[in-house]
Amino acid sequence: MLTKKETITIVMVTLVIGFAISLMESVKIFLYASLFIFLIILINLVAKKVTSYYYDSNIEIKLWEIKRYGYRAGYYFKNPIPAGVIIPLITTALSLGYITWLAPITFDVKAKIYRAAKRHNLYKYSEMTEYHLAHIAAAGIIANLIFGIIGYLINQPQFAQFNLYYAFYNMIPFSDLDGSKIFFGSLVLWISLATIVLIGLIFAIFAI
Repeated sequence: MLTKKETITIVMVTLVIGFAISLMESVKIFLYASLFIFLIILINLVAKKVTSYYYDSNIEIKLWEIKRYGYRAGYYFKNPIPAGVIIPLITTALSLGYITWLAPITFDVKAKIYRAAKRHNLYKYSEMTEYHLAHIAAAGIIANLIFGIIGYLINQPQFAQFNLYYAFYNMIPFSDLDGSKIFFGSLVLWISLATIVLIGLIFAIFAI
């Protein structure tokens, strides 16, 4: 189930990225771009929520924000910068519409109170670790890769490309994006997924 806050976040980033991609050339392009982005985010989110359920935890997505500007203690912005809606617009403007940042959302995870080892007969799952976070984040990337393939099979190459672009940007190990969670949770998993995403992206670029 999506919370009201999650729903608002998804709708907001969908409209912003849809606008950035279409540059409002036409209402039709805007609607298609927004629909694709909405579905891609939803696919990514459902995969994460299913995986988090397996680990007896809940995740809540939120807008990607930049809270600090340096590595020293206390180097924080007074108010977090809503990078999830600003960066897509900036990258689109600076690249004259050729590049749009597609990593607007991150997530927090919270273990359920009744999260017990008995479910798995193992006590190693009694607490959430970076390794578990990596698996949850990776589930979203894998789902986008799968639907990227499906997009080509059903003759929807643009939907396929958007899935691969979304996976690519979210694999970047920066800030608290999914790529960082995977990178610090399991370097082997990050390298494997990054390689697959890169190969898929190259194929997507030259396929059309």
